[in-house]
Amino acid sequence: MKLLYIIGIWGYTLLIRIFSLFNPKAKLFITGRKNIFTSIAQKVNPAKKHVWFHFASLGEFEQGRPVLEKLKALYPTKKIVVTFFSPSGYEIRKNYALADVFYLPIDTAANAQRFIAAINPEMAIFTKYEFWHFYFKELKAKSIPLYVISGIFRESQVFFKWYGSFYRNILKSVTYFFVQNEESANLLKSIGLNHVTISGDTRFDRVYENAQSPKQLDIIDSFIGSAPTLVCGSTWPEDEKILSALPRQYPNWKFIIAPHEIHENHLESIEKQFSVGSVRFSVFSSQSEVSSAQHSNPKSQILIIDNIGMLSSLYQYGKLAYIGGGFGIGIHNTLEAAAFGLPVIFGPKYDKFQEAKDLIAIGAARSITSTEELIDAFNAFASDRHAANTARKYVEDKKGATGQIVSVITKPDQP
Repeated sequence: MKLLYIIGIWGYTLLIRIFSLFNPKAKLFITGRKNIFTSIAQKVNPAKKHVWFHFASLGEFEQGRPVLEKLKALYPTKKIVVTFFSPSGYEIRKNYALADVFYLPIDTAANAQRFIAAINPEMAIFTKYEFWHFYFKELKAKSIPLYVISGIFRESQVFFKWYGSFYRNILKSVTYFFVQNEESANLLKSIGLNHVTISGDTRFDRVYENAQSPKQLDIIDSFIGSAPTLVCGSTWPEDEKILSALPRQYPNWKFIIAPHEIHENHLESIEKQFSVGSVRFSVFSSQSEVSSAQHSNPKSQILIIDNIGMLSSLYQYGKLAYIGGGFGIGIHNTLEAAAFGLPVIFGPKYDKFQEAKDLIAIGAARSITSTEELIDAFNAFASDRHAANTARKYVEDKKGATGQIVSVITKPDQP
Protein backbone atom coordinates (compact mmCIF):
# COMPACT_ATOMS: atom_id res chain seq x y z
CA MET A 1 0.00 0.00 0.00
CA LYS A 2 2.90 2.36 0.73
CA LEU A 3 4.20 1.78 -2.80
CA LEU A 4 0.77 2.60 -4.23
CA TYR A 5 0.73 5.78 -2.14
CA ILE A 6 4.11 6.84 -3.55
CA ILE A 7 3.01 6.03 -7.10
CA GLY A 8 -0.18 8.02 -6.50
CA ILE A 9 1.76 11.06 -5.30
CA TRP A 10 4.08 11.03 -8.31
CA GLY A 11 1.21 10.28 -10.69
CA TYR A 12 -0.75 13.23 -9.36
CA THR A 13 2.28 15.49 -9.71
CA LEU A 14 2.82 14.33 -13.29
CA LEU A 15 -0.80 15.08 -14.19
CA ILE A 16 -0.51 18.54 -12.66
CA ARG A 17 2.61 19.16 -14.74
CA ILE A 18 0.74 18.20 -17.89
CA PHE A 19 -2.25 20.38 -16.98
CA SER A 20 0.11 23.26 -16.16
CA LEU A 21 0.80 23.63 -19.88
CA PHE A 22 -2.68 25.09 -20.37
CA ASN A 23 -4.27 25.55 -16.93
CA PRO A 24 -3.21 28.67 -14.94
CA LYS A 25 -4.03 27.16 -11.55
CA ALA A 26 -2.02 24.02 -12.27
CA LYS A 27 0.85 26.17 -13.49
CA LEU A 28 0.88 28.04 -10.17
CA PHE A 29 0.93 24.69 -8.34
CA ILE A 30 4.14 23.76 -10.17
CA THR A 31 5.92 27.11 -10.42
CA GLY A 32 5.13 27.97 -6.80
CA ARG A 33 7.12 24.94 -5.68
CA LYS A 34 10.22 25.69 -7.75
CA ASN A 35 13.20 26.52 -5.57
CA ILE A 36 10.91 26.18 -2.54
CA PHE A 37 13.70 25.22 -0.15
CA THR A 38 15.81 28.17 -1.25
CA SER A 39 12.87 30.44 -0.49
CA ILE A 40 12.39 28.84 2.93
CA ALA A 41 16.10 29.20 3.75
CA GLN A 42 15.94 32.91 2.92
CA LYS A 43 13.05 33.58 5.29
CA VAL A 44 13.17 30.99 8.07
CA ASN A 45 15.90 30.60 10.66
CA PRO A 46 16.13 26.87 11.48
CA ALA A 47 17.91 27.66 14.74
CA LYS A 48 14.62 29.01 16.10
CA LYS A 49 11.48 27.05 16.92
CA HIS A 50 8.37 27.64 14.81
CA VAL A 51 4.70 26.74 15.01
CA TRP A 52 3.70 25.13 11.72
CA PHE A 53 0.15 25.53 10.42
CA HIS A 54 -0.84 23.68 7.27
CA PHE A 55 -3.98 24.38 5.25
CA ALA A 56 -5.28 22.66 2.15
CA SER A 57 -6.64 25.89 0.70
CA LEU A 58 -8.22 29.24 1.53
CA GLY A 59 -11.30 27.82 3.24
CA GLU A 60 -9.20 25.80 5.68
CA PHE A 61 -7.02 28.85 6.33
CA GLU A 62 -10.05 30.88 7.38
CA GLN A 63 -11.17 27.92 9.48
CA GLY A 64 -7.87 27.60 11.34
CA ARG A 65 -7.05 31.28 11.41
CA PRO A 66 -8.67 31.94 14.82
CA VAL A 67 -6.32 29.42 16.44
CA LEU A 68 -3.29 30.92 14.72
CA GLU A 69 -4.21 34.46 15.71
CA LYS A 70 -5.08 33.45 19.27
CA LEU A 71 -1.68 31.79 19.66
CA LYS A 72 0.06 34.84 18.22
CA ALA A 73 -1.85 37.13 20.57
CA LEU A 74 -0.89 35.04 23.61
CA TYR A 75 2.71 34.54 22.49
CA PRO A 76 3.63 37.44 20.17
CA THR A 77 7.28 36.39 19.87
CA LYS A 78 6.45 32.94 18.51
CA LYS A 79 7.51 32.40 14.90
CA ILE A 80 4.83 30.90 12.67
CA VAL A 81 5.13 29.11 9.34
CA VAL A 82 2.05 28.56 7.18
CA THR A 83 1.91 26.15 4.26
CA PHE A 84 -0.73 25.63 1.60
CA PHE A 85 -1.35 22.74 -0.76
CA SER A 86 -3.51 24.68 -3.22
CA PRO A 87 -2.71 27.86 -5.17
CA SER A 88 -6.14 29.27 -4.29
CA GLY A 89 -4.99 29.51 -0.69
CA TYR A 90 -1.36 30.49 -1.17
CA GLU A 91 -1.87 33.15 -3.81
CA ILE A 92 -4.38 35.05 -1.68
CA ARG A 93 -2.61 34.71 1.68
CA LYS A 94 1.06 34.69 0.67
CA ASN A 95 1.59 38.11 2.24
CA TYR A 96 -0.18 37.26 5.51
CA ALA A 97 1.44 39.46 8.13
CA LEU A 98 1.60 36.99 11.04
CA ALA A 99 3.53 34.19 9.35
CA ASP A 100 6.01 33.15 6.70
CA VAL A 101 3.90 31.52 3.99
CA PHE A 102 4.96 28.78 1.56
CA TYR A 103 3.62 26.04 -0.65
CA LEU A 104 3.93 22.63 0.96
CA PRO A 105 6.53 20.55 -0.92
CA ILE A 106 5.13 17.34 -2.37
CA ASP A 107 4.90 14.54 0.22
CA THR A 108 8.04 12.46 -0.22
CA ALA A 109 10.41 11.10 2.41
CA ALA A 110 13.20 13.44 1.32
CA ASN A 111 10.97 16.51 1.20
CA ALA A 112 9.47 15.78 4.62
CA GLN A 113 12.88 15.41 6.26
CA ARG A 114 14.27 18.49 4.57
CA PHE A 115 11.25 20.67 5.21
CA ILE A 116 10.89 19.81 8.90
CA ALA A 117 14.61 20.37 9.43
CA ALA A 118 14.31 23.74 7.64
CA ILE A 119 11.47 25.12 9.80
CA ASN A 120 12.26 23.34 13.08
CA PRO A 121 8.65 23.12 14.34
CA GLU A 122 7.80 22.89 18.00
CA MET A 123 4.34 21.71 16.97
CA ALA A 124 2.34 21.19 13.78
CA ILE A 125 -1.35 22.03 13.36
CA PHE A 126 -3.39 20.73 10.43
CA THR A 127 -6.93 22.01 9.88
CA LYS A 128 -9.82 19.69 9.05
CA TYR A 129 -8.05 17.24 6.75
CA GLU A 130 -5.00 16.45 4.60
CA PHE A 131 -3.10 13.52 6.03
CA TRP A 132 0.36 13.17 4.50
CA HIS A 133 2.24 9.93 5.23
CA PHE A 134 5.84 11.13 5.10
CA TYR A 135 5.27 14.45 6.86
CA PHE A 136 3.33 12.77 9.65
CA LYS A 137 5.91 10.00 9.96
CA GLU A 138 8.75 12.49 10.22
CA LEU A 139 6.94 14.57 12.85
CA LYS A 140 6.36 11.46 14.93
CA ALA A 141 9.97 10.34 14.53
CA LYS A 142 11.12 13.75 15.81
CA SER A 143 8.58 13.65 18.70
CA ILE A 144 6.99 16.86 17.44
CA PRO A 145 3.35 17.24 18.59
CA LEU A 146 0.87 17.09 15.71
CA TYR A 147 -2.70 18.34 16.11
CA VAL A 148 -5.69 18.09 13.81
CA ILE A 149 -8.24 20.82 14.51
CA SER A 150 -11.84 21.09 13.32
CA GLY A 151 -11.48 17.54 12.08
CA ILE A 152 -14.44 15.77 10.59
CA PHE A 153 -14.63 12.10 9.65
CA ARG A 154 -17.19 9.94 7.85
CA GLU A 155 -17.69 6.20 7.82
CA SER A 156 -17.16 6.12 4.05
CA GLN A 157 -13.53 7.25 4.37
CA VAL A 158 -10.72 4.79 3.72
CA PHE A 159 -9.50 5.00 7.35
CA PHE A 160 -12.50 2.95 8.44
CA LYS A 161 -12.42 0.27 5.73
CA TRP A 162 -10.98 -3.23 6.14
CA TYR A 163 -8.32 -2.38 3.56
CA GLY A 164 -7.40 0.97 5.14
CA SER A 165 -4.62 -0.09 7.54
CA PHE A 166 -1.96 2.01 5.78
CA TYR A 167 -4.11 5.14 6.13
CA ARG A 168 -5.05 4.29 9.72
CA ASN A 169 -1.35 4.23 10.50
CA ILE A 170 -1.07 7.77 9.15
CA LEU A 171 -3.65 8.88 11.70
CA LYS A 172 -1.70 7.17 14.49
CA SER A 173 0.99 9.84 14.11
CA VAL A 174 -1.44 12.51 15.31
CA THR A 175 -0.92 13.60 18.90
CA TYR A 176 -4.46 14.85 19.41
CA PHE A 177 -7.64 15.28 17.40
CA PHE A 178 -10.07 18.16 17.94
CA VAL A 179 -13.17 17.16 16.00
CA GLN A 180 -16.40 18.84 15.05
CA ASN A 181 -18.96 16.24 16.09
CA GLU A 182 -19.67 13.06 18.02
CA GLU A 183 -19.74 10.90 14.89
CA SER A 184 -16.13 11.81 14.13
CA ALA A 185 -15.03 11.09 17.70
CA ASN A 186 -16.75 7.71 17.71
CA LEU A 187 -15.23 6.72 14.37
CA LEU A 188 -11.71 7.53 15.59
CA LYS A 189 -12.28 5.63 18.80
CA SER A 190 -13.55 2.63 16.81
CA ILE A 191 -10.05 2.26 15.32
CA GLY A 192 -8.30 2.72 18.63
CA LEU A 193 -7.62 6.46 18.51
CA ASN A 194 -8.84 7.76 21.85
CA HIS A 195 -6.86 11.02 22.02
CA VAL A 196 -9.81 13.02 20.74
CA THR A 197 -12.03 15.85 21.97
CA ILE A 198 -15.27 17.17 20.49
CA SER A 199 -14.36 20.85 20.42
CA GLY A 200 -16.57 21.99 17.56
CA ASP A 201 -15.67 23.94 14.45
CA THR A 202 -13.33 26.95 14.61
CA ARG A 203 -15.10 28.40 11.58
CA PHE A 204 -17.84 29.60 13.92
CA ASP A 205 -15.29 31.69 15.80
CA ARG A 206 -13.91 33.09 12.56
CA VAL A 207 -17.22 34.06 11.00
CA TYR A 208 -18.52 35.45 14.29
CA GLU A 209 -15.44 37.69 14.65
CA ASN A 210 -15.80 38.83 11.06
CA ALA A 211 -19.45 39.75 11.56
CA GLN A 212 -18.61 41.84 14.62
CA SER A 213 -16.20 44.10 12.74
CA PRO A 214 -16.53 43.64 9.00
CA LYS A 215 -14.59 45.68 6.50
CA GLN A 216 -16.75 48.59 5.34
CA LEU A 217 -17.14 48.85 1.57
CA ASP A 218 -18.52 52.27 0.67
CA ILE A 219 -18.73 51.34 -2.99
CA ILE A 220 -21.20 48.55 -2.15
CA ASP A 221 -23.29 50.98 -0.12
CA SER A 222 -23.42 53.31 -3.08
CA PHE A 223 -24.48 50.49 -5.39
CA ILE A 224 -27.35 49.11 -3.35
CA GLY A 225 -28.65 52.34 -1.82
CA SER A 226 -31.70 51.37 0.21
CA ALA A 227 -32.67 48.38 -1.96
CA PRO A 228 -32.96 44.92 -0.42
CA THR A 229 -30.11 42.77 -1.70
CA LEU A 230 -29.45 39.12 -2.45
CA VAL A 231 -25.75 38.24 -2.08
CA CYS A 232 -24.79 35.24 -4.20
CA GLY A 233 -21.51 33.78 -2.97
CA SER A 234 -19.10 31.39 -4.72
CA THR A 235 -21.45 30.68 -7.61
CA TRP A 236 -20.86 28.28 -10.47
CA PRO A 237 -22.53 28.31 -13.92
CA GLU A 238 -25.23 25.88 -12.76
CA ASP A 239 -26.15 28.25 -9.92
CA GLU A 240 -26.13 31.30 -12.18
CA LYS A 241 -28.47 29.65 -14.65
CA ILE A 242 -31.13 29.28 -11.96
CA LEU A 243 -30.43 32.67 -10.36
CA SER A 244 -30.88 34.50 -13.65
CA ALA A 245 -34.66 34.19 -13.30
CA LEU A 246 -34.79 36.42 -10.22
CA PRO A 247 -33.84 39.98 -11.30
CA ARG A 248 -36.71 40.44 -13.76
CA GLN A 249 -39.23 39.16 -11.21
CA TYR A 250 -37.86 41.38 -8.44
CA PRO A 251 -36.92 44.70 -10.06
CA ASN A 252 -36.75 46.47 -6.68
CA TRP A 253 -33.99 44.17 -5.46
CA LYS A 254 -30.28 44.42 -6.05
CA PHE A 255 -28.16 41.34 -6.74
CA ILE A 256 -24.48 40.90 -5.93
CA ILE A 257 -22.83 37.93 -7.61
CA ALA A 258 -19.41 36.80 -6.38
CA PRO A 259 -18.49 33.85 -8.63
CA HIS A 260 -16.15 31.11 -7.48
CA GLU A 261 -14.04 31.51 -10.62
CA ILE A 262 -13.33 34.97 -12.03
CA HIS A 263 -11.65 34.18 -15.32
CA GLU A 264 -12.85 36.23 -18.28
CA ASN A 265 -14.93 33.50 -19.92
CA HIS A 266 -16.91 32.98 -16.74
CA LEU A 267 -17.49 36.69 -16.19
CA GLU A 268 -18.71 37.09 -19.77
CA SER A 269 -21.01 34.10 -19.30
CA ILE A 270 -22.59 35.74 -16.24
CA GLU A 271 -23.13 38.98 -18.15
CA LYS A 272 -24.91 37.08 -20.93
CA GLN A 273 -26.90 34.96 -18.50
CA PHE A 274 -28.39 38.01 -16.79
CA SER A 275 -30.12 39.95 -19.53
CA VAL A 276 -31.01 42.86 -17.24
CA GLY A 277 -28.37 45.51 -16.52
CA SER A 278 -25.20 44.33 -14.84
CA VAL A 279 -21.86 45.94 -14.07
CA ARG A 280 -18.53 44.55 -12.93
CA PHE A 281 -17.17 45.76 -9.61
CA SER A 282 -13.93 46.92 -11.23
CA VAL A 283 -15.85 49.07 -13.70
CA PHE A 284 -18.30 50.47 -11.18
CA SER A 285 -15.62 51.33 -8.64
CA SER A 286 -13.48 53.09 -11.24
CA GLN A 287 -16.19 55.45 -12.43
CA SER A 288 -14.58 58.37 -10.64
CA GLU A 289 -16.13 60.92 -12.95
CA VAL A 290 -19.66 59.89 -12.04
CA SER A 291 -21.23 62.25 -9.53
CA SER A 292 -21.97 60.95 -6.05
CA ALA A 293 -25.69 61.46 -6.67
CA GLN A 294 -25.58 59.22 -9.75
CA HIS A 295 -23.30 56.79 -8.03
CA SER A 296 -25.69 56.26 -5.16
CA ASN A 297 -28.48 55.30 -7.55
CA PRO A 298 -26.85 53.26 -10.31
CA LYS A 299 -28.95 51.96 -13.17
CA SER A 300 -27.49 48.48 -12.94
CA GLN A 301 -29.40 45.94 -10.89
CA ILE A 302 -26.61 43.37 -10.73
CA LEU A 303 -23.06 43.84 -9.46
CA ILE A 304 -20.57 41.17 -10.55
CA ILE A 305 -17.58 40.87 -8.23
CA ASP A 306 -14.53 40.32 -10.43
CA ASN A 307 -11.92 39.97 -7.68
CA ILE A 308 -11.10 37.54 -4.87
CA GLY A 309 -11.26 38.23 -1.15
CA MET A 310 -14.34 40.45 -0.73
CA LEU A 311 -17.05 37.89 -0.16
CA SER A 312 -16.86 37.62 3.62
CA SER A 313 -17.45 41.38 3.86
CA LEU A 314 -20.22 41.49 1.27
CA TYR A 315 -22.77 39.59 3.34
CA GLN A 316 -23.23 42.55 5.70
CA TYR A 317 -25.05 44.32 2.85
CA GLY A 318 -27.47 41.51 2.13
CA LYS A 319 -30.93 40.56 3.25
CA LEU A 320 -30.68 37.04 1.86
CA ALA A 321 -27.83 34.86 0.63
CA TYR A 322 -27.49 32.24 -2.04
CA ILE A 323 -24.47 29.93 -1.62
CA GLY A 324 -23.04 28.28 -4.73
CA GLY A 325 -21.61 24.85 -5.37
CA GLY A 326 -24.70 22.84 -4.54
CA PHE A 327 -25.18 21.67 -8.11
CA GLY A 328 -21.57 20.47 -8.28
CA ILE A 329 -19.28 18.80 -5.74
CA GLY A 330 -20.83 20.54 -2.74
CA ILE A 331 -21.85 23.90 -1.31
CA HIS A 332 -19.39 26.54 -0.18
CA ASN A 333 -19.33 28.42 3.13
CA THR A 334 -22.82 29.06 4.52
CA LEU A 335 -21.62 30.28 7.91
CA GLU A 336 -20.20 33.59 6.69
CA ALA A 337 -23.69 34.61 5.60
CA ALA A 338 -25.49 33.14 8.62
CA ALA A 339 -23.22 35.09 10.97
CA PHE A 340 -24.67 38.31 9.57
CA GLY A 341 -28.21 37.05 10.09
CA LEU A 342 -28.88 36.10 6.49
CA PRO A 343 -31.12 33.13 5.71
CA VAL A 344 -29.36 31.01 3.11
CA ILE A 345 -30.44 29.17 -0.03
CA PHE A 346 -28.34 26.56 -1.81
CA GLY A 347 -28.48 23.61 -4.21
CA PRO A 348 -28.99 19.92 -3.41
CA LYS A 349 -25.39 18.83 -2.72
CA TYR A 350 -25.09 19.70 0.96
CA ASP A 351 -25.10 16.29 2.66
CA LYS A 352 -21.44 16.53 3.77
CA PHE A 353 -21.98 19.81 5.59
CA GLN A 354 -23.42 19.53 9.08
CA GLU A 355 -24.01 23.28 9.39
CA ALA A 356 -26.18 23.23 6.28
CA LYS A 357 -28.28 20.41 7.71
CA ASP A 358 -28.56 22.29 11.00
CA LEU A 359 -29.62 25.54 9.32
CA ILE A 360 -32.32 23.72 7.35
CA ALA A 361 -33.55 21.99 10.51
CA ILE A 362 -33.98 25.28 12.37
CA GLY A 363 -35.67 27.05 9.44
CA ALA A 364 -32.76 29.33 8.49
CA ALA A 365 -31.89 27.66 5.19
CA ARG A 366 -33.50 25.92 2.22
CA SER A 367 -32.10 23.59 -0.40
CA ILE A 368 -33.47 23.97 -3.92
CA THR A 369 -33.28 21.97 -7.14
CA SER A 370 -35.10 24.21 -9.61
CA THR A 371 -36.02 27.79 -10.49
CA GLU A 372 -39.48 27.27 -9.04
CA GLU A 373 -38.07 26.12 -5.71
CA LEU A 374 -35.62 29.05 -5.72
CA ILE A 375 -38.46 31.54 -6.15
CA ASP A 376 -40.46 29.84 -3.42
CA ALA A 377 -37.51 29.99 -1.01
CA PHE A 378 -36.76 33.59 -1.97
CA ASN A 379 -40.35 34.65 -1.27
CA ALA A 380 -40.42 32.76 2.03
CA PHE A 381 -37.24 34.33 3.36
CA ALA A 382 -37.63 37.84 1.94
CA SER A 383 -39.72 39.01 4.87
CA ASP A 384 -38.87 36.39 7.50
CA ARG A 385 -37.01 38.13 10.32
CA HIS A 386 -37.31 35.05 12.49
CA ALA A 387 -35.17 33.08 10.03
CA ALA A 388 -32.59 35.87 10.03
CA ASN A 389 -32.38 35.95 13.83
CA THR A 390 -32.25 32.16 13.97
CA ALA A 391 -29.29 32.07 11.56
CA ARG A 392 -27.37 34.62 13.61
CA LYS A 393 -28.09 32.87 16.91
CA TYR A 394 -26.99 29.53 15.49
CA VAL A 395 -23.50 30.92 14.85
CA GLU A 396 -23.33 32.66 18.22
CA ASP A 397 -24.24 29.48 20.07
CA LYS A 398 -21.61 27.39 18.29
CA LYS A 399 -18.56 29.59 18.80
CA GLY A 400 -15.86 28.76 21.37
CA ALA A 401 -13.79 25.99 19.77
CA THR A 402 -10.70 28.19 19.46
CA GLY A 403 -10.32 28.80 23.18
CA GLN A 404 -10.75 25.12 23.97
CA ILE A 405 -8.09 24.09 21.45
CA VAL A 406 -5.55 26.71 22.47
CA SER A 407 -5.95 25.88 26.15
CA VAL A 408 -4.90 22.29 25.41
CA ILE A 409 -2.06 22.74 22.93
CA THR A 410 -0.34 25.37 25.06
CA LYS A 411 -0.15 23.16 28.15
CA PRO A 412 3.40 22.17 29.14
CA ASP A 413 2.29 18.55 29.42
CA GLN A 414 0.81 17.78 26.01
CA PRO A 415 -2.22 15.47 25.94
